[in-house]
Amino acid sequence: MTIQKKITQHQLDVLDETRRTPRFDISVQGRYRTGNGVARHVPIFEISETGCRFYDRFGRLTAGTEMSVKIETIGPIIATVRWSKDHIVGVQFERPIYGPVFEFIRNKLAREDED
Repeated sequence: MTIQKKITQHQLDVLDETRRTPRFDISVQGRYRTGNGVARHVPIFEISETGCRFYDRFGRLTAGTEMSVKIETIGPIIATVRWSKDHIVGVQFERPIYGPVFEFIRNKLAREDED
């Protein structure tokens, strides 16, 4: 079962209703760090200008947790956990990624994913 299939279609529909910016599927490695903690490596599978979604095998993150996120070599980006369910975590970036920079990131990561 893929990570994305762990969330039901209904759950995705509910989450999509509250979206401010479109999400894009990606498949890249990233990492997050909370406070002075150890960096945790995670697969990131969706990104938008305002946040991303990833699989956290540790499953200990709760809404409101502040962290820094790196997407491949990009970052750190300050973010806050908005929700966490069944090891899937949605975070919101403190500041949206500037449009042209986001497009560059999305296109670069999409090309790397195709290789």
